[in-house]
Amino acid sequence: MHRDGVEIEDTFAEAFEMWAARIVITAEHRRWALTAAAAATGFATSIIGCGCEAGINELAADETTLDGRPGVAALFFAVSRKDMESQLLRRVGQTVMTATGTACYDGLDADERITIGGKLRYFGDGFQGSKLLDGRRLWRVPVMDGEFVIEESFGVAKGVGGGNFFIMAADYEAALGAAEAAVGAMRDVPGVIMPFPGGIVRSGSKVSSRYKGQQVSSN
Repeated sequence: MHRDGVEIEDTFAEAFEMWAARIVITAEHRRWALTAAAAATGFATSIIGCGCEAGINELAADETTLDGRPGVAALFFAVSRKDMESQLLRRVGQTVMTATGTACYDGLDADERITIGGKLRYFGDGFQGSKLLDGRRLWRVPVMDGEFVIEESFGVAKGVGGGNFFIMAADYEAALGAAEAAVGAMRDVPGVIMPFPGGIVRSGSKVSSRYKGQQVSSN
C-alpha cells in the first residue's frame, strides 16, 4: 500500500484488551481542570512500569459537565478492575483533590463500577456530606478552599490499549517529522490518547530478556 509516496505495510497493529475508565474534571477556570488532568495522567505511559496508561481527552462537542463548569476528560487503562481502582484512588486523591477548585465526575456510562469517591470521602474525617444529583451520588469533602465534590463510583468497561505502528525512515529527522505528523492527526480523533511523551515512544520493547527478573527488553 502506498499513500502520498509513503509505503505502508498492511500488517497487524499491536493492541491489548484492557479495562478502561473515563473521568471528567471540572474547575472554576479551565486551566485548573487541565492542570489537574495533566497531573492525574502523569507517569502513565505504560502498564509495564506505571500501573496504568492514561491521557487527556477533550469533552465531546455536545457534552456538558455535571456542574456546568469548564472541564476536561481523562482516560485510564489498566489490566484489571482492581488495578484500575487502585490507580484512580491514588491519582484522583493526590492530584485532583489537591488541585484548587476542582471536582471529579464519572465520564463513562458503564454497568460495572468501582468505588472512588465513596472511599476518598473519608478524608473529610466525618465532616463530609453526600447529595444526589440527577440520581448520581456525590460526596462533598471539606478542603481549604471550600469543598471537593466527587462522584461515589466510576464506570469501568473493557477497552483497547497499547496500539502502535513502526516508522522506518532514512534518518532521525525524517522519522521524527513523520511521527509528529501522525500524532497531530491522531489528536483530532475522539477517544484516543497517546500516553508516551509527545505521543511517541523510542524504546520499543519485547516481552523477554536474557537477564533474570527483567520482564521486557529492547526490541
